[in-house]
Amino acid sequence: QLSLFRFTVKRPFSTSHSSVDSKEMKKFQLLAHKWWDEEGEYAALHSMNDIRVPFIRHDTLLSMSSNYHLGNPLSGIKILDVGCGGGLLSEPLGRLGASVTGIDPVEDNIRTADRHKSFDPVLAKRIQYKSSSLEEIVEESMETFDVIVASEVVEHVADLETFIKCCSQVLKPEGSLFITTINKTQLSYVLGIVVAEKIMGIVPEGTHEWEKFVPPEELECLLESNGFSVKAVNGMLYNPLSGSWSWIESTSLNYAVHAVKSGARAQSHATDTLPETAIQQHSATAGTA
Repeated sequence: QLSLFRFTVKRPFSTSHSSVDSKEMKKFQLLAHKWWDEEGEYAALHSMNDIRVPFIRHDTLLSMSSNYHLGNPLSGIKILDVGCGGGLLSEPLGRLGASVTGIDPVEDNIRTADRHKSFDPVLAKRIQYKSSSLEEIVEESMETFDVIVASEVVEHVADLETFIKCCSQVLKPEGSLFITTINKTQLSYVLGIVVAEKIMGIVPEGTHEWEKFVPPEELECLLESNGFSVKAVNGMLYNPLSGSWSWIESTSLNYAVHAVKSGARAQSHATDTLPETAIQQHSATAGTA
């Protein structure tokens, strides 16, 4: 989800120096009550669940050795949803049986998420939310989670390397990290900011800063230099006319990454069983505007 993490120091265990951008805080606080309006400002995030949830479910089951539970395929898996917002991704993951912890530094987002999950007794037991930055939970959550999800978050992070290091700290060995974000290309500026924000209003104006967009090559480099093995990089495309997302070959706009923390078993067989939309698509098409 959209998030506001601001890291100002390189020390992954430091909590006293992490900060949140006050301007973005105000912006997201104003929208905190609108997370569950499927026709509102977060409509594109609602429809993104149609592809990001199966992507997380499928690759998690490939990577994890847990027993498969029909109806609850993610049962027994502990997931951290970083920048959970109002819980748009936490809830469907909880419905698949996962034990989900959602964190977000905006208290109003957490209040919205807590209120919404309370309507479903099953989700109320499976999901817990906390108003916190990632840095603030590192010491209490060392190697706690099987899966970390950071969806539409890293383009809001001030210190991306510290963010990735913190993800590694709280992830179990062989655990999976899933990231969705926006590439830094001319096309992403035109469509992601000019068209999406200023012309069509798909997302609120001022939501993104193009300078903070992350090229997949840069993200892969950071992941691999911090003990992750990148398993998949898949392009994503939003169609504003149909309001739907689809997987595409090019990563020049949005893309999704699946990386596994070191210690993972060899998965040479994995690509043989991946569906066409989840085959690795690394830098061959990345960065083409």
